[in-house]
Amino acid sequence: MDQIKIGQFIQARRKEKGMTQNDLAALFNISDRAVSKWERGLSLPDASIMIGLSEILGISVNELLSGEKMEKETDYRKSAEENLLELKRKEEESNRYLLRIETVIGVLSTLSFLLLLFTSEFFVSILWIRIALDISAFIIFLVGISFALLIEKDAGYYECAKCHEKYIPTYKAVLLAPHNGRTRWLKCPHCHKRSWHKKVLS
Repeated sequence: MDQIKIGQFIQARRKEKGMTQNDLAALFNISDRAVSKWERGLSLPDASIMIGLSEILGISVNELLSGEKMEKETDYRKSAEENLLELKRKEEESNRYLLRIETVIGVLSTLSFLLLLFTSEFFVSILWIRIALDISAFIIFLVGISFALLIEKDAGYYECAKCHEKYIPTYKAVLLAPHNGRTRWLKCPHCHKRSWHKKVLS
């Protein structure tokens, strides 16, 4: 997926429609900087606005992601498959990155928690400082784990072992579910059965 080619294509179609970057941005309630970044190949339009953007530019989503007009059906299908695979790859990369961040947050918050408790127990004799360190340790741990769980919930999907439905559970479900690594005992919203649901990236 060539972002520069896509950006040039968006720019050309926008100009053909007689629109400025401001005009296009206003339709999606975004800044003209976002449109400028698309057209310079620095970023892609968000998935949530791709359909609307394609309609305004008079092209298909596949043509938008290919950065060119499609004439032949065989070229169109091949390009659609390539674009879907590329989007899947980008989603997996993004989710892997988020899960790495989750691991770092979890490890750092746990180490900070243990270090503060150790310091409080063995190196501080003044009672109010010990209490302050203990409270700080628990706050750091709870905030860190809460953020880590939020990232885990949103990065990728959970797959039901029974019906293989892929979904994003609620934060409460992730928080309360027994787990083994990133596999959690959850209730499937599709088949409504409880089983060990595995984390998948796309």
